[in-house]
Amino acid sequence: MPALTNEPHRVDDSFLPTSKTMKALVFAKPGVVELREKPIPAVGPNDALMRVTVTTICGTDVHILKGEYPVAAGLTVGHEPVGVIAALGSAVSGFKLGQRVIAGAITPCGQCHSCLDGTMSQCGGKAMGGWRLGNTIDGCQAEYVLVPNAAANLATIPDDLTDEQVLMCPDIMSTGFGGAESGRIRIGDIVAVFAQGPIGLCATAGARLSGASTIIAVDMLDRRLAVSQSLGADLVVNASDGDPVARIMELTNGRGVDVAIEALGTPWTFESALRVLRPGGTLSSLGVYSGKLTLPLDAFAAGLGDHHIVTSLCPGGKERMRRLMNTIQGGRVDLRPLVTHSFPLDQIVEAYELFANQRDGVLKVAIRP
Repeated sequence: MPALTNEPHRVDDSFLPTSKTMKALVFAKPGVVELREKPIPAVGPNDALMRVTVTTICGTDVHILKGEYPVAAGLTVGHEPVGVIAALGSAVSGFKLGQRVIAGAITPCGQCHSCLDGTMSQCGGKAMGGWRLGNTIDGCQAEYVLVPNAAANLATIPDDLTDEQVLMCPDIMSTGFGGAESGRIRIGDIVAVFAQGPIGLCATAGARLSGASTIIAVDMLDRRLAVSQSLGADLVVNASDGDPVARIMELTNGRGVDVAIEALGTPWTFESALRVLRPGGTLSSLGVYSGKLTLPLDAFAAGLGDHHIVTSLCPGGKERMRRLMNTIQGGRVDLRPLVTHSFPLDQIVEAYELFANQRDGVLKVAIRP
């Protein structure tokens, strides 16, 4: 490793290419993402440059692709980075060049009022303000990604964990577990999780770790319901076979569930989650909604049912990432089965087509620059 210099940032040349550019997937226009050459980001005093070893595609990226969530044309997409430190800003301490690290999808500054008040995902006092990668700044579906406020956001990967084991930590695991945490699941609770995609599956695992006594997983695909059982679901309901609300009310002897987690982002799953709640129950919403949501008066008891409706944007920051990796390291959960496909970065457009159309039993794809 080369000696450190007095430059404004420290670079390990073994992790940098000889050229000044890198390959990156960018949003071109609604319906179109393209792999392009872009300049390797310049490193500021508080930043770190990460060489990406593996990343993945999120459902939110598909919303971006379809134009349902607006981002600037030319923005590099992606917010789930795993890699090694290639450069460190002069103000960043506690890390070394070449360390294996992850950064959360949410990259809070750690200093503003929202961060210090405990709502780091809303950094800067703006809704979703902590979500920068692939939203307001270039993301990580590229050979390199610049991590802002690196001291608050880089988390070192334990030596006994592989990159694949921690790939779900930056977003999917944090989001799914966040849905269970926001729902304030108590020991002995009955929990329903609507949709068993990657986030719903992590919500199922999070509900089990939170102490739920009975977890009811809902989906339309038997293969996903089978995975949910391996992650902690006690009962499964295939929504293709009939009304899942009626089935859940039958399973709970008409009482309803203590907590319902909505993990898809459709009006139908949101309303179904509300309808299975007991009076005083909690609906924990994780979905990204692109349509109008309504509250049916009967299910909402005209606003007098003591229901709690909470939303969550996955917590970020290095302490959150450390805790999630500790959970994996302690053998409490193994999310590697969620990664069903792998592509090199050169084939990421093909990976998007597969993932966006949910072909070939895909859950998550690994993208390897």
